[in-house]
Formats: sequence, C-alpha cells, structure tokens
Amino acid sequence: MKRWAYVLGWVLCCASVRAAEPGYELAGQLDPPRGRVLLNLDGIRTPFTAHTFSDSRGRFQFRGLTAGPYTLRMFVPGLDEVRQTVEVTASLADSSRRVRLKLTYDPSGPDEEARKRKHAVSARELSLPGSAIREYKQAQVLLGKHEVAAAIERLERAVELAPRFTEAWNNLGTIAYVQARYEDAERYFRSALKHDPGAYVPALNLGGVLVNLGRFTEALEYNLYAVLEKPKDALAQSQLGMTYFYLGRPEPALKHLKEAKRLDPGHFSHPQRLLAQIYLERGDVGAAVAELEEFLRLHPDAAEAAKIREVLTGLKAKEGS
Repeated sequence: MKRWAYVLGWVLCCASVRAAEPGYELAGQLDPPRGRVLLNLDGIRTPFTAHTFSDSRGRFQFRGLTAGPYTLRMFVPGLDEVRQTVEVTASLADSSRRVRLKLTYDPSGPDEEARKRKHAVSARELSLPGSAIREYKQAQVLLGKHEVAAAIERLERAVELAPRFTEAWNNLGTIAYVQARYEDAERYFRSALKHDPGAYVPALNLGGVLVNLGRFTEALEYNLYAVLEKPKDALAQSQLGMTYFYLGRPEPALKHLKEAKRLDPGHFSHPQRLLAQIYLERGDVGAAVAELEEFLRLHPDAAEAAKIREVLTGLKAKEGS
C-alpha cells in the first residue's frame, strides 16, 4: 500500500508544464444572468490576468489563453466575490480551440465584517499615490499580453513609489510563486503583511508558499487563519488539508480536503489526489479509485494524467484479485 501512496505524493506547488502558445478561447455563460458581472481570469501556472464583463444574457469571453488551469473571479458591487477553477485544455476544447462552460452564479451579500474590510481597503487605496496605481494597472495590462518581465518591472516601481501597496506586493508574490521562486514569493507576501497586517490574500498565499517550502508547522498558522477567516474559500480549505496531511494528521486533512472538493470539485490544487492517498494508506482501495477517476474526468490533460491512469490500472487489478 505504501508503494501506491508514494506514487501519488504531491505538494501544493504548481506542476511544471510545457510552454504553450496562446490560442484558446473561453466562452462562458452565467446562470442565472445578473446584469453586468465583472469577471477576472487569473492564471495559476502562468502569470496572467484579464478582465471582462458579462452581457445582459450572462455571456462572457476570454481569448488568447494558453492551456492550463485558471481562477475565475465573479464580482458585482455589494455582493460577495465568487471564485471557481476553470480548465482550458485540448480535451475540453472544440475544433476551434474554444472551451465552453456554464457556471451557476448565486452570490450572497457580504456580512458586516466583510463590509468593514472593504471600506478599509478603499480608504487605503485612496492614500496611494496615483503614479503607483498607474504602474500597477499597467502591469495588469502587460500580464494580459503575457509580457511578464515588463509587468514585474512595473510592479517593482509601484512598491518603490508606495511601499504600503499591498496588492502590488501580493502580485509580485503570485508571479514568483507560479514561477517556483518560492523564497522570493515568501519575501513579497511578508512585505504585504508587514504593511497591511491581517490582509487575507497575502496571508493565504504565504500559507501556500510555506507548504511548498516544507515548513508545515509554520504553514499551519496561516492556513488555519485563512480557513477561519473565509471558510468558503476552496484554496484555504485545500491548503489546510494538505498541511495537516504532511504533519501526519489524516483525520483533519480528510475533513478539509473533502470540503475543498465540495466547494470547487475541479479546484487547481487537486484535492482528489491527496484524498486518494489517505484512502490508500487506510486500505480503502475503492474510495481511492473513485477519487482518481474523478480527477481524470475533471483534468484529462493534466501533466500527471498518464501516471494516474497507470496507478489506476494497478489498483483495479489489486481490487479485483
């Protein structure tokens, strides 16, 4: 059993992927439509960001995408932001390299504490110099054009002009993170928290970096903070589950990984893989097979898909013997 568990071992880091030329399109439909919804698409394995609005029928479109997973953030002022992982890969695209998806969009109103945090962010943004904000916005445009090096330069100028610019520090951290420059990412996220203690996003991201660096005891504090702050965030739940797993605590790991999957079954952190590993270590081959089959259904073109299929073949043979 340990042999299979070893094969499935994985940390939160984004797996290395072959460089791909932009050329995919994401065509989405929100159900039910809700006027103009702001949609932000963020790359998970490549530094990328793009923005658009849905039309009156809930339709939206992103072009010039590379294959891979993305986080889609849906936002209407006065309502909670809704996040979901979307995959753009060859197996999910049609002959025109277009991936179509229909998303349930049912946001709730933010609670009083969320409103207070939003007002605090708005007040802090007003105190930033316009030159720094312009550099930050230009960086987002450059990321949408896949001009990562130029975007980094703009973000570095932004934090030079405004050392308290939390979003710019966090953006630098996320770029370093997807490029597997984890020490740099840690430094950027800590800079964000130094200037804005308690900021949720850099705290969550720092928790992920610490998992990748193998500093699980330290990661536990940040990932617990994130889950208590936003229990409906699939990434927070997944990172906490991973942290517990690597600390040798399978019961809470199982709880949080299952919750991550419930919130976002196709989440880019692939909770099915560690769930399968936990089940294998318990001798529950059937449950492990179910998780891995779900993983392949949701991520047919994942870099590790071939290895997972090989593992599944062995597990099913073992289960039937």
